[in-house]
Amino acid sequence: MFVNFIRNNKVAAGVLAFLRIYIGYQWLTGGYGKIAGGNFDASGFMQGAIASASGEHPAVQGWWATFLETFALPNAELFSFMVMWGELLVGLALIIGIFTNFAALMGITMNFAFLFSGTVSTNAQMVLITVFILVAGYNAGRFGLDRWVVPFLKAHNPKQKHRNEAATV
Repeated sequence: MFVNFIRNNKVAAGVLAFLRIYIGYQWLTGGYGKIAGGNFDASGFMQGAIASASGEHPAVQGWWATFLETFALPNAELFSFMVMWGELLVGLALIIGIFTNFAALMGITMNFAFLFSGTVSTNAQMVLITVFILVAGYNAGRFGLDRWVVPFLKAHNPKQKHRNEAATV
């Protein structure tokens, strides 16, 4: 019943638009600050997370620390680029409501990466709100550009046209 409400109700779409814009603003300002600062480097963050994986009560799981140490840290420049621009683009997409579900999915992926790395901050709150956006599906972008983009893409999808032609035969 609740899922039906959040996925179809126009009042819920209005509340979701507010939440979507709030989360988008958080991502946009975070990414813009990193880009405008000009010297963002994620390697220090990664090294701190790796160091938090030891001790009696580690804040970071060993498997995640191994991933950071063996893959992410050697590619810190790439990861720094992806974090900066990922935050900015996710924020922009959520604010204007375009490709809302994909943007929310990428945002929650970053939130989990930060949580896995031992950072709490506002990430847990952002995950919770983003779950509502993801569950709502199309309704979360109803009051945004998705209102026009999603129907356009569905109408111009070659697979959808093939299904429509097959149904009329």
